[in-house]
Parts: sequence; structure tokens; C-alpha cells
Amino acid sequence: MQSKKGQGIVEFAVVLAIVAVCVLLILEFVGPRVGNVFSNLLGTL
Repeated sequence: MQSKKGQGIVEFAVVLAIVAVCVLLILEFVGPRVGNVFSNLLGTL
């Protein structure tokens, strides 16, 4: 029983790490565009 609980925690940690890496990669590509949108909005005000 204990090893299955430990296995579940490890699987959860691996999935969480994969999701975190994906989010960082997405922000790396989309981040500058979002910054430009806010800069343009502030420039028009």
C-alpha cells in the first residue's frame, strides 16, 4: 500500500513538472507579444 501511494506522488510530481515546463515555454514565446499589447494600450491613453 505504501509503495502505491509513493508511486502516485512521484507520478503527480512528474506531471506537474511537465506542465510547468510547458507553461514556461508558452510564456517565453507569448510574453513579448502580451507586453507589446499593453505598451500600445498605454501609449494610446
